[in-house]
Amino acid sequence: MIRLHQFLVYVLKYVAENDQLKNDCTEYMSLKISPHHIHKTKAEHKHAIFVLCKLISQFINENDEESLPINIINYLNDLVIRSLNEIRFE
Repeated sequence: MIRLHQFLVYVLKYVAENDQLKNDCTEYMSLKISPHHIHKTKAEHKHAIFVLCKLISQFINENDEESLPINIINYLNDLVIRSLNEIRFE
């Protein structure tokens, strides 16, 4: 899970460095969790992964002519909410 988290951070950084990222990344930054935080729980890393996936999918949707189906983006939003609830009830 930590490797996936790291990979998605690399993708997000690549997009941001190339000035292609138009949406706001504060949702991920406010989590204050990075792949290097191995002391964080599995649920926290899972939530961070879902947030990163949501941000990347929003970027793809905004910049690709053949955008993602809206149900994928909606499902990622639902996963972010559900994973946040898992953290709260741990």
